[in-house]
Amino acid sequence: MTADQPEIPVVCEACGTRTSVAFEDVEDAVARHNEQLHDGEPVAEVDPDVLEELADRLAKDIGLLE
Repeated sequence: MTADQPEIPVVCEACGTRTSVAFEDVEDAVARHNEQLHDGEPVAEVDPDVLEELADRLAKDIGLLE
């Protein structure tokens, strides 16, 4: 991973955990956590606040908010 790639916060309310994962590894890390600790149920996820901010920025960038 290079220094300019962001780390994405991942939370699991069931475990009470929060961690940061390299952008390129986030999908595998969330899937692995859920498989190992929650029988594959989608419990751990990217921080919802981060997803909301990303969606807002994307909508603005592509002109959906105009």
